[in-house]
Amino acid sequence: MQPPPLSKDCAAAVIARFLKARGVDRVFGLCGGHIMPIWMSLDAEGIAIVDVRDERAAVYMAHAYGELSGRPGIALVTAGPGLTNAITGIANAHVARAPVFILSGATPRPQVNRGALQDLGHTGMLRDITRLARTVRSAAQVPQALDEAMATAYGEAGGEPGPVFLDFPTDVLRDEVPRAVQLGEHRRPRLAADIPAEPGAVERAVALIRQAQRPLVIGGRGARAAPTELLAFLEATGALFLDTGECKGVVAEEHPSMVTAMRGAVMGDVDLVITVGRKLDFQLGYGSPAVFGSARWIRIADNAAELRDNRRGEVELFATPRQALRALVEAGCGQGGAVDRAWQTRLRATHVERSSKLQASMASAAQGADGYMHPNRLLHEVQRAIGNDPILVADGGDFLSFARVGMRCRAYLDPGALGCIGVGTAFGIGAALASPGSTVAVLTGDGSFGFNAMEIDTAARHGVPLLVVVANNGAWQIEVHDQTNTHGKVVGTRLQRADHAAMARAFGAHGERVEDVSDLPAALQRALTAMRAGRPALLDVLVSGEPMSSDAKSGLAWVPDLQPLAAWDEAERRWRAGSTD
Repeated sequence: MQPPPLSKDCAAAVIARFLKARGVDRVFGLCGGHIMPIWMSLDAEGIAIVDVRDERAAVYMAHAYGELSGRPGIALVTAGPGLTNAITGIANAHVARAPVFILSGATPRPQVNRGALQDLGHTGMLRDITRLARTVRSAAQVPQALDEAMATAYGEAGGEPGPVFLDFPTDVLRDEVPRAVQLGEHRRPRLAADIPAEPGAVERAVALIRQAQRPLVIGGRGARAAPTELLAFLEATGALFLDTGECKGVVAEEHPSMVTAMRGAVMGDVDLVITVGRKLDFQLGYGSPAVFGSARWIRIADNAAELRDNRRGEVELFATPRQALRALVEAGCGQGGAVDRAWQTRLRATHVERSSKLQASMASAAQGADGYMHPNRLLHEVQRAIGNDPILVADGGDFLSFARVGMRCRAYLDPGALGCIGVGTAFGIGAALASPGSTVAVLTGDGSFGFNAMEIDTAARHGVPLLVVVANNGAWQIEVHDQTNTHGKVVGTRLQRADHAAMARAFGAHGERVEDVSDLPAALQRALTAMRAGRPALLDVLVSGEPMSSDAKSGLAWVPDLQPLAAWDEAERRWRAGSTD
């Protein structure tokens, strides 16, 4: 039996019209019976559907697309395993505070709890990793539920932004939504929340900034939306700047405030820290006095989670970051300042020296004893080919650490604080679709690439021009020692150095394997030519497994923006115990 045709006022059609009115131009998803009414309605409204090979990748793509396009990032997944497959992507968006909107279907209401196909309680699984998770059981509630979910995803009224989830029983999707509740106010295009800074708080912050001799700004998610205001603030105050994975590329490496190569030294030597939309998580030592000494704090954020976590600010500016930074400059935060120019000059000069040495060492990095090229040499050649203004996605364990430190870009994405390796190709597809005309490069280790390698097929089918560079060292061995073996035998094996380029070619992408560094420049140019023709390109580059990044040497690979956390933990233990040592 064929289901009855969808009416123009059914819930699925109302969902599609809502998304179109809110500026949605594409949805990422994988088809399934429970969501077919939405799928068909999206197509009828002219909203593009990027069909993927795994639901987790759909959420990753929506995440990257939303972050870089300014449009809502929408993932559409079916019930049961469709939703459970998506959970890792949803958890990653939750930790990253990315406003992703996930839609799903559910078992028809008369069949709930009767053993129906894919009958799971989705919302119970998602409440801890979403800002809102709800099953909409009445067609009349659909417009209001969509409006509320979108507002919640963007953190309107001061809530933390992040993923939201709505699912709809399949019979609800076919039910009529009464015309009386299809109000224009629910479809009205969203205006970005703009929270002004409270004048009294601005005045107190200006006083602190004028007193500071060694001020430091740490950028986060909030800095991405305020590049002009951030640069004006740095120029006015003379503060130094540390970027993080959440805002890499917003401030250029050449900017006189940038001291990222001096991260550990500057954090331990400041007297004022100003955070811009950045949580004080493990990547920043939780803001502990064991790391930042007796520094005073100004916190700037448009939500409480980025304003008051771990360390309270002496001044807390609850405002849209661009509004707060603009207000501080207009209030004269740079007038009569006490910045220690010798301190500023010394740190900046050492940063430049270290950065220059790193770039020189990358260009001349010798191959390993195993005969394969150094990962840094690979990155040097990639940077030379794509320039300093690409959109970069870094993924993997040690290779991510090399890329995070050594590469330059104007926008950057990586697994973030969840350490969710495997995002690379899917993030790259979302980024490339969000930024047509831009060079998008995915830099990934071979182990991480394997998580979502099949999405090369998605890129090829949809003609997404991105560059995927796989650093193939086969190093996926976890050393587990057999306790019954007196010789401490290592249990486990290495990955094969599989031919990922052959797989890419099988899907219709441009693919090449590169084994010698002398062949790499020409291979990169061929890959870029393929991208200009609208094809994805993958280079499978054999690299040495011997080099270790600074993160790996400290036992902290797979995690961005690292410092030696074990040392911090010990320092904090002594501090809490009252030791002055």
